[in-house]
Amino acid sequence: MEFSEHIKTANVEDVVLRQPLHPPSRGTLCITGHHLLFSDREEGSSRQVLLLLRNIDAIEKSVENLLGYSGFFSKAGLSERTSGSSGTITIKCKDLQVLQLDIPGMEQCLNIAHSIETLSCLDSVSEMYPFFYRPADLSLQDQWGLSSPESYYSQMKELHGRWRLSSVNRDYSVCPSYPPAVIVPNSIDDDTLRKVAKFRQGGRFPVLCYYHRKNGMVIMRSSQPLTGANRKRCKEDELLLQAVIDGSDKGYIIDTRSSQQAQQARMTGGGFESKSCYSHWKRLHRQMERGKALQESLIKLVEACGDESNNMDRWLSKLENSKWLSYVQTALSTAGLLAECVERDGHSVLVHGSEGTDSSLLISTLAQLIMDPCCRTLDGFLALLEREWLQAGHPFQQRCAHSAYSHTRLQQESPVFLLLLDCVWQLWRQFPLALGFSEALLLRLATEVYASDYGTFLCNSDQERCAVGVKDKTHCLFQALLRPREKDYYSNPLYEPTELAIWPSVHPQSLQLWRGFFLRWTQQIRHLEEAQEEIRNMVIEWGKLALS
Repeated sequence: MEFSEHIKTANVEDVVLRQPLHPPSRGTLCITGHHLLFSDREEGSSRQVLLLLRNIDAIEKSVENLLGYSGFFSKAGLSERTSGSSGTITIKCKDLQVLQLDIPGMEQCLNIAHSIETLSCLDSVSEMYPFFYRPADLSLQDQWGLSSPESYYSQMKELHGRWRLSSVNRDYSVCPSYPPAVIVPNSIDDDTLRKVAKFRQGGRFPVLCYYHRKNGMVIMRSSQPLTGANRKRCKEDELLLQAVIDGSDKGYIIDTRSSQQAQQARMTGGGFESKSCYSHWKRLHRQMERGKALQESLIKLVEACGDESNNMDRWLSKLENSKWLSYVQTALSTAGLLAECVERDGHSVLVHGSEGTDSSLLISTLAQLIMDPCCRTLDGFLALLEREWLQAGHPFQQRCAHSAYSHTRLQQESPVFLLLLDCVWQLWRQFPLALGFSEALLLRLATEVYASDYGTFLCNSDQERCAVGVKDKTHCLFQALLRPREKDYYSNPLYEPTELAIWPSVHPQSLQLWRGFFLRWTQQIRHLEEAQEEIRNMVIEWGKLALS
């Protein structure tokens, strides 16, 4: 279907735009298959606003067909009373920006609103803007992505003795959400892996995601075992996990569900590793919220941040009731536990919840940031996200279909990746010299994951991206962020590499609201951003003088 079929009115004159941090302006509104374009027609102004339709989370419209304030918008910000019909469209974006369009003419307003509603939620991946975006300084012939299981394995020479690269999933038939190649113990053959996959939910058998160079311990990821009510066993699964800790006295299993939740999962065919069958593994339960609870938390937090009552008690009550900072605390605490098992205690760890596509990825990513200085550089952090989220099968399209404003609530939605970015920001704030990237990078990623010019966060797995040609027909965000000019902007000028682990404080007084994201469209934050940019420029200049 052509985009034009959804556009009943393509251009409207005399539209008034009200946007955070800007005075109201009057101009021309254009709608295309992927964008809203507003051009200011005031004399001496060349302001343009380009909004990706995919960034729109919800719209609200109201129409007046009476004497109203629908006409001329003066420079003083006042309007004159005229006759006729007019309409107002309030656009609530996934990046939390709220815009208002005052449109002359009831029919034009309704047509624009209908076009936005339709075009902002087209389901076909191949019709999305990344398939049409062609910047002059990027080529589709460029390498797509920063790393792969193959390159990670080849770089980690220490792995080559006890670990091997398996292509058992080369056609995605063993596990639809895994990449074609995975790293597994050398003593476990592919036939054994196929049997283990049938014993794990979604085929997500235990695979290596991190090797700790300091002591040779590893972090493994998987989904829950399908023991069921009858306590089924899988000798091959037991053999694989025994091979992981070969030569060590024990390993740890961190289950991101409570003990009760894990017990209940057996009633629906899931379960957990029993002590009798996995005698060398100690199971630790750390309940982490996901799914609907996390989505509701985000909605409540954004509502609290939009409350303009200026009532301190009300603000603090709403902030606490959202539970968002509690979830940040739990994620950092669990990641700290994982890092402690590997770094301090010297034991390998298997992480899983039910599906192994959300909380497991969250805490393994944070633990690697805590332990590994290579993951704290700008390049290393983006490669880490690629390994732990894109290649590991986090279902971005399902989880990030909507943000905090949408009236449509889908079962699969959950802001797990946004929670990760918030946790990384907490680390960045507590250790301002230890991370090689800036807050600006985290804000960019928080925007791009919901609506992007790039194909990086499209689809739910590597298999789906290959099926629709994402890597052949779209550009890679991570590659774009490492272009010289972009890399300079997203780097931390205060960065001082350290080989030491960075252990975050999770005391309530140590955690803060991520104002740069949740309050980003307020005047106070804009002043803070300007001050930070000035400080950044000063640090860069001092660095140049020191080198000269």
